[in-house]
Amino acid sequence: MTKKPRFTHDEHADMGRTLAAIRDELTRRSVQLKGAYPRSGLEAAPAQKLDDAVRAIDQARHTLDSTLFREHPDTAETTVYYPHPEDRKVSRD
Repeated sequence: MTKKPRFTHDEHADMGRTLAAIRDELTRRSVQLKGAYPRSGLEAAPAQKLDDAVRAIDQARHTLDSTLFREHPDTAETTVYYPHPEDRKVSRD
């Protein structure tokens, strides 16, 4: 069985920026929906689903952050998966 390749530090950094940007956008959209629709009942479901997605992204970021520190202990920083707001822009190649 071949061993799967792991992320390089740069791949972790790209993933961290992307997940942080997606989380920010989902959070903004959830707040937008909560301001326009009831917070309970059928009409609240879309905002609740976005909140669920944010929690799932947070769990993935936490696990990936731990993986980064395990795989790249000399270069790992918490700002890889939790970048400052100005560093959350996603580059499109």
